[in-house]
Amino acid sequence: MNKVYSFPKLHNATWPGIVGKGEGSEPIIPFDDILRFTANAQVDGIGFDGVDIGLLEPHIDISKGKDEAERIAEKVSKYGLKIGSMVAPIWAGSAMGSEESRKVFVDMVRQSCEFGGYLRDLGVRPYGVIRIDSSCSVEDWVKDPDFNSKQIVDTFRQACDIAADYGESLAAEGEICWGGMHSWKTMLDTLEAVDRPNMGFQADMSHTFLYLLGYNSPEHRILPDNFEWSDRAVLEEGLKKLTAALRPWTIDFHVAQNDGTAFGSGSHDKTGRHCLPNDPKGKLNIAKDAGYWLRDESGKLTKAFEHICWDGCMFPNKKLNVQETWNEILAALISVRNAHGWT
Repeated sequence: MNKVYSFPKLHNATWPGIVGKGEGSEPIIPFDDILRFTANAQVDGIGFDGVDIGLLEPHIDISKGKDEAERIAEKVSKYGLKIGSMVAPIWAGSAMGSEESRKVFVDMVRQSCEFGGYLRDLGVRPYGVIRIDSSCSVEDWVKDPDFNSKQIVDTFRQACDIAADYGESLAAEGEICWGGMHSWKTMLDTLEAVDRPNMGFQADMSHTFLYLLGYNSPEHRILPDNFEWSDRAVLEEGLKKLTAALRPWTIDFHVAQNDGTAFGSGSHDKTGRHCLPNDPKGKLNIAKDAGYWLRDESGKLTKAFEHICWDGCMFPNKKLNVQETWNEILAALISVRNAHGWT
């Protein structure tokens, strides 16, 4: 039975139509198609409340400024949806490396904040943050961890100061493929070193799950080397340790499923594999395990964000172009809100 909760609002992500698609992979799924699937999803009379968007071409061209924001706001509003968090297109630059590359990174954050402000003024974006990553590989980062981490921290500080001028917060993505953010410990060290009130963490139940296994950082593995997936008690202890460290920083949250493996497609590096909610290989109890992020150690809801979002990057198009897929995804989100919602 679905409980009547107002929060968290339920969002779908638009960037799975782009990430892992394009040249060398499957065709990009148009923005309008993602919106239509989102708006048409229904489970027992409940639908999505909104979308989180990637500020990525060809879906969105933020260089067009206010005119583009008006176009996107009109499209989304037509379906009765809101916009929440946004992914800044920072990959033309990097948070470490040359001065020019870092300037490009910071400028893309500035443009994203400006674009988000237009959407707020248009009344279509009542909440949400701007998501970033370091835009550098783990392989490059490990060549000089101390120096590279200092560069990332300095770049993030600059980005946070600019975001603050727009009333925005930045969420660093918990994904194993980004240098300086590739383990729970390096992520925590980065957040603490940035030390800005508008710097937080974006947890993804699939990507961040691989922090437990020490992918790209065996020294920071949480689960024992001889761990058996059938040992649910040990898995839950691992989740408790992981979330105790990063939950206080979490300001954005993605519901997802993972099968314990890494995966990449197109130009995207390998990261936590997103699985469909009912995948028999899935290792997570979605509704229960979301609670480790949404509730503190005493079981009290943190209410640290007003919406949650499903992220399904790198699913094959034959799955994404079927309405039933989005209904199943919505059902998973509803199960999380039933267990951890509020009014």
